[in-house]
Amino acid sequence: MSEQALHEAGIPKSAQADGGDRRPSAFSPREVETVIELLFFAYRDFTAEADAMLARYGFGRAHHRVLHFVGRHPGITVSDLLGILRITKQSLAPVLAQMMREGFIQQRADPADRRRRRLYTTPEAAALAQLLSERQAEHLAAAFAATGPEAARGFRAVLQAMTHPDDRNRFAMPTEPIPADGL
Repeated sequence: MSEQALHEAGIPKSAQADGGDRRPSAFSPREVETVIELLFFAYRDFTAEADAMLARYGFGRAHHRVLHFVGRHPGITVSDLLGILRITKQSLAPVLAQMMREGFIQQRADPADRRRRRLYTTPEAAALAQLLSERQAEHLAAAFAATGPEAARGFRAVLQAMTHPDDRNRFAMPTEPIPADGL
């Protein structure tokens, strides 16, 4: 996307993957296209088993993201969840309503401010989130074991660099070495 198109879309330079920095890539344009294609295939394969497991509940990827972030941040507010997911309230509402109706998410009033609603996973949701996470961790561990710890560190660094600058501080780079078996 051109700088002008990014500007017209309302995406500030600070939010662009490169932070507005236009240094030459280490890859040729053709190699970049190959990496983009690899990302599509890797994401498809990374999410395939989770998608199948979620489908048994009538859930999709939006439900998976809610399970993940509510499970990782018990008591998160709807507003904070919207900020993490970068979606509208209208997009989240049907997903949350279904998950609450089916007993996967609980919404409770904040004791300090009863107008604020906090979200929690139920035991069934926590078990499902754990199973999804374990399966995806196995997928990553196999890839890391196949490529080695240096590649795993590089992969993490690339993902972190691709993440919006406002979210990068959520993930401190590990100081301990990545084991040879991947995780």
